[in-house]
Amino acid sequence: MTTAITPFRIDIPQSELDDLHRRLDTARWPAALPGDGWDTGVPTAWLRELADYWRNGYDWRTAERQLNELPQFTTEIDGQLIHFLHVRSPEPDAFPLILTHGWPGSIVEFLDLIGPLTDPRAHGGDPADAFHLVIPSLPGFGFSGPIGEAGWTVERIAATWAELMSRLGYARYGAQGGDFGGAVSPELGRFAPDRVAGVHVNGGVGDYLPLPLPEEEMAALTELERDRVRRTEAFMEEEFGYISIQSTRPQTLAYGLVDSPIGQLAWIMDKFREWTHPRPVDPDKIIDRDRLLTNVMLYWLTGTAGTAAYVGYAQEQPWGAEKQNSGVPTGVIVFAHDVAIRKYAGTADTITRWIDVDRGGHFAALEEPVLLTSDIREFFRELR
Repeated sequence: MTTAITPFRIDIPQSELDDLHRRLDTARWPAALPGDGWDTGVPTAWLRELADYWRNGYDWRTAERQLNELPQFTTEIDGQLIHFLHVRSPEPDAFPLILTHGWPGSIVEFLDLIGPLTDPRAHGGDPADAFHLVIPSLPGFGFSGPIGEAGWTVERIAATWAELMSRLGYARYGAQGGDFGGAVSPELGRFAPDRVAGVHVNGGVGDYLPLPLPEEEMAALTELERDRVRRTEAFMEEEFGYISIQSTRPQTLAYGLVDSPIGQLAWIMDKFREWTHPRPVDPDKIIDRDRLLTNVMLYWLTGTAGTAAYVGYAQEQPWGAEKQNSGVPTGVIVFAHDVAIRKYAGTADTITRWIDVDRGGHFAALEEPVLLTSDIREFFRELR
């Protein structure tokens, strides 16, 4: 097995962009359902307008240049090609930190965090808070795709991240993530507790809520916590379908998403609308639409809708299943959309910091980069 780390540069052939434009020009659109609202899925009128912008306003080459301004690399670990950003701070005493994205995200999620975290001096912060950043694409996602074999569990990904950090020469470091990255990061602490100084997650850790809650238990919760229980119940009733499909038939789903840019766009935008905050606002009013489309492009251009969905299929136990406590200090920030409740976080993580905030959604790095950056800095300040 080679341990070589190879510089990487994104260079999408023009023929692939021409093919995308042709598919957008000739897309076969479904008729709008009655009301054409979000309750039945992504509204046709809204998606048509976004697709028109994708075709005629969005500029991939600009996004490609911006991504290529960041140091990118690939390396093979455990038989899998891993693509990652490695952005070192100008501060000599910066602390290493590995950031892990989720689904339907990518490394694009973290673009607004890179400058403030690596160079706080240039962004009005304390240079003592500087980080060296490692930002990998999850196996099967983007330029870490496709995957060649089964078994890419959270535990295996964590072991891969530990090997990646070792190859980069980092003996002690922190881990941060949300969504699926919020499962990988604590697992990295369990895999390498002697090397991981701290774990920071946005969204929550540990078990799912033990639904349904008895009435007396609901009555003992705060109003904030009761709201989170109600929204979790609504999620299980109204939104769980995508998990059922991706965790049981990811290949069947992939045929449509890899062949149709409209299908890929709709599948991802559905979640950006549901999980951004406030929910009734269209996602491109919360997150810059160019950034949204660049994230979609990493799925489309690499044809990884199926292998990214496979991350759910590959898990051998349910997310949130109780695990051994690593003893690694863990910080949690729960934004307004997310539903974690401290008392149900379980005992698998040594939670030393828990903060609930009244704004922001599931895509914290995209929606509230300043607040997330601040919380990451504060959490790791005493752990360096």
